Amino acid sequence: MNKNKLALALLLSGICTAGNAYADNDRYIIQVDNSKKGVVKALAKKLGATIKVDGNGFIAAQFSGHDLASVKGLLNNPHITLIEEDNKRVPFAQYSDDMGDPMQQQLTPYAVYQSQADQVTFDANAGMKVCVIDSGLDNSNPDFIWGNITGDNDAGTGNWFEHGGPHGTHVAGTIGAADNNQGVIGMAPGVAMHIIKVFNEAGWGYSSDLAHAADLCAQAGANIINMSLGGGGSNSTESNAFANFTNAGGLVVAAAGNDGNNVRSYPAGYSSVMMIGANDANNDIASFSQFPSCSSGRGKHATNDETICVEVTAGGVDTLSTYPAGLASAANLAADGTPYASSAMENIGDVTATAYYMGTAESSDSNAAGKVCLIDRGVVSFYDKVANCENSGGVGAVIINNEAGMLYGTLGETNDTSIPAVGAAFEDRSALLASTSISVNIGSSDYGFMSGTSMATPAVAGLAALVWSNHPQCTGTEIRNALKATAQDQGATGKDDYFGYGIVKAADANAYLTANGCAGGSQGGGDPTASDISLSANGYKSKGNKFVDLNWSGATTSQVDIYRNGTKVTSTANNNSYTDTIAGKGGGTYSYQVCEAQSTTACSSNATVVF
Repeated sequence: MNKNKLALALLLSGICTAGNAYADNDRYIIQVDNSKKGVVKALAKKLGATIKVDGNGFIAAQFSGHDLASVKGLLNNPHITLIEEDNKRVPFAQYSDDMGDPMQQQLTPYAVYQSQADQVTFDANAGMKVCVIDSGLDNSNPDFIWGNITGDNDAGTGNWFEHGGPHGTHVAGTIGAADNNQGVIGMAPGVAMHIIKVFNEAGWGYSSDLAHAADLCAQAGANIINMSLGGGGSNSTESNAFANFTNAGGLVVAAAGNDGNNVRSYPAGYSSVMMIGANDANNDIASFSQFPSCSSGRGKHATNDETICVEVTAGGVDTLSTYPAGLASAANLAADGTPYASSAMENIGDVTATAYYMGTAESSDSNAAGKVCLIDRGVVSFYDKVANCENSGGVGAVIINNEAGMLYGTLGETNDTSIPAVGAAFEDRSALLASTSISVNIGSSDYGFMSGTSMATPAVAGLAALVWSNHPQCTGTEIRNALKATAQDQGATGKDDYFGYGIVKAADANAYLTANGCAGGSQGGGDPTASDISLSANGYKSKGNKFVDLNWSGATTSQVDIYRNGTKVTSTANNNSYTDTIAGKGGGTYSYQVCEAQSTTACSSNATVVF
């Protein structure tokens, strides 16, 4: 529903509530003591009511053709304590894409609204650049400011400006699609980008490719690296490459993974990389979004590090963005001339015809001939529904979801139907079924939908560029901290493994930095970090001695000071790692900090190990 329609619906709702006392579907709630409920139910039925709900301390009943006053009169009974309207409730998405065809007008994806990116103005003069390490970018899409885009080819992958599949183009559009009255709008519209094509024709690469790409990103002057990719296992070469980029003042974001488990994926799992999870338009976590624990090690050696797990989330379910030319399908649906959201299922075509409700379309129905079939989801497959419509002479099909939200689906690999078929949202079912004429159009498009933490990650990368452009004096780690400080808490109260600190919010982060400066203040979404330095510690024993491996990122001085239990242990080169040796047998608890050289304030939070 567009904004004007929503405002009208709310206005009409207010008028109707004030003007009469009819409940939706003539349903009313009757509060009654449970011990007397049987008497009241019998009386209601005698007066023509249909009992809809038999609840604890109440019943809900439908009295056809009666308003609230008349029902109160009919049921003037001492056992009844209250009769009130049984108000209708419908499911709805908290955020949604703009209505329309991106090939004809500019649309704003729901994640832009959800993350408040539409409330902050991107400063194109701030020098922000996002490095996109992915499958290349299709140079035929008109929704980019191509003068702001450069790139590098990795060995064997071909030209960076020729796509290796739609993934990289979709990611780049979420980050920086231009504000140009066509297509979609990115989180940081028109931001400069550097594209590095690392995926081969088989759709994969190696960690060494990413380590090399990080260096190329730095050489290109990028502030932010986006990696909507990952895999199992870690190595020091890859880890050091991203730590170096972060230590130089940059920000690296990477996808948590799409397997819906608690496995830690890399490069997102490195401390220097911000791990991003995915949520949907209803602020719920995506079912596929991975949720590794912030803890590592076992028993006494267990440590907790918030930089190796999900730190924030963004919209990553059914996100609309740019595609290589003509590789996506776009659907348009209208009922009696009013447009409704839809998703392309199969079959290019453009039809307008009389609407015909076909139920769940489990068999042919001759009444559908020459009409567009309106079909409820359920019982049989999508393919069977559309085939039964076509075999009945139907010229188009609209399959309506049977739960909240849009219906996304296909007719399968063996589809042999020819009529255009689209999915529709459950929320629009009543309006569609009440219509007399339906228009369905499916055509090729330069814009399409994808889901994954791969889609949430560029949302955060673009949002970081947007916020950072208004505070260019900050470092990447300070932007990272501000995004966490102002994230909207979701899921379990406080920081959790699924959402991290919560859903990113651009306007809130921008206001936070304006009020507190780059160093920040107390975090609304969680606890503040002591400085830009992130530290992890892992303890183990060998040959009678205790060892603690320290790994950090974010220090800017050439030397750092290592503190154990408040006492300085050593000064060492700022190479992101150090192993502390503790002589002597027995156990103990040891708390570590890494500080910039000769500073007692520019320090990491404490990282503790227990032997």
